[in-house]
Amino acid sequence: MTDIVFLLNGEAQRLTNVPPTHTLLDWLRETRHLTGTKEGCNEGDCGACTVMVTDGDGAKSLNACILLVGQLHGKAVRTIEGISAPDGTKHPVQEAMVKQHGSQCGFCTPGIVVSLAVGHMNGAKNHDEVLAGNLCRCTGYAPIIRAAEAVEGMDVPDWMAEDLATLDGVAGSTPPYAPVTVDALADWYLANPEATLVGGATDVGLWLTKRLMDLPKVAFLGGIDEMKQIEVGKDMIRIGAGATIAALEQVMAKYHPSFAAMLRRYASTQIRNAATIGGNIANGSPIGDGPPALIALGATLHLRCGDKRREMPLEEFFIAYGKQDRKAGEFVEAISVPRQVDRLKCYKLSKRFDQDISAVCGCFNIAVEGGKVTAARIAFGGMAGTPLRATHVEQALIGQDWAKETVTAARDAFAQDYTPLSDMRASAQYRLETARNMLLRCYFEDQGTPVNVLEVQP
Repeated sequence: MTDIVFLLNGEAQRLTNVPPTHTLLDWLRETRHLTGTKEGCNEGDCGACTVMVTDGDGAKSLNACILLVGQLHGKAVRTIEGISAPDGTKHPVQEAMVKQHGSQCGFCTPGIVVSLAVGHMNGAKNHDEVLAGNLCRCTGYAPIIRAAEAVEGMDVPDWMAEDLATLDGVAGSTPPYAPVTVDALADWYLANPEATLVGGATDVGLWLTKRLMDLPKVAFLGGIDEMKQIEVGKDMIRIGAGATIAALEQVMAKYHPSFAAMLRRYASTQIRNAATIGGNIANGSPIGDGPPALIALGATLHLRCGDKRREMPLEEFFIAYGKQDRKAGEFVEAISVPRQVDRLKCYKLSKRFDQDISAVCGCFNIAVEGGKVTAARIAFGGMAGTPLRATHVEQALIGQDWAKETVTAARDAFAQDYTPLSDMRASAQYRLETARNMLLRCYFEDQGTPVNVLEVQP
């Protein structure tokens, strides 16, 4: 077994005979006795296990409970014990948390401090977003936000900036389960079609921590730079399957801002820093937030098996619940979206604004010329066993006047497109009615009526 080599709080670590699917949280607490990193939910929701991970793309906050040691090769990790200096000098964030009384029971505090330290290093001022993945039930967020504001503009401590300078000399040979080119992945996966491909491990991590699954053969895709690229061309935006949700959000903010605003609500900063759009598609979840927007944009899915490639409209990839059109040894390589005038509107309905799974996610791409609907692509998640287009609703709109009367009449067609289920998130009737209301919301928003409750002013 090839060694896994990385930096931990500034010191080189070499893991020998450690399974690559071992979580960083367990290794830190059980092997290194670094118990400042806490286990709360053990599924990436609470943020008590937050660590800083630095590589060539910069510093990110990640959840150690679903971060696998095989993902760390050649990177630098800082836990709460490494946020302060080796001589005990406190980080400005730590000083501010003390002065602002930002901690009570303290269980969540290490993760909060690490998230704030990453935000401070990156010059972030969107503190609510930085902390959305860190739950604190004791203190309340007001003093924590005051601590974050107090360190704005302060210099990053020298010891926090040392990791990047020493990273190049850390990693040795690349482990066989961590290919660095798409060609190498294609060859390996063709020879090992029973293996599990791991992008960000935000889903696979739960197989390990909650289902207690054994994954004897895996490949980590995070080292394949070409799969992480997002290329904006004249006619097409090509998104590598390994692009993170955070990276996709930044690009879509320019071209389809409603999509970006919805991605901002995809889990937490820690999860968006790890989760990949390819994984979001390939896991086939009926409530994944990426596919409905991409389907509404007319996305094409690019698949590869060995040296053979094929493509299909994204909506055709999802066959039934838990079943996708993917052959043994075949993987998602990229997604391409046609360049177009932005008409996309995305609406996510969940019980919490932040850090929650959609009950319903509706995306509308309706083209209007001369007051008439000339084209429509409408897709939903949470309404069926797969992400699915509302083709009857689309047909009820196309060729008609873009008017409230048309939209009101078209709402009835949702019952032809979807037969949703009732579950813990919503009843079938609630889902159907909210889908209808989302179409009406789309119309009113297009007419300039304020519809976002977070933006409406009295």
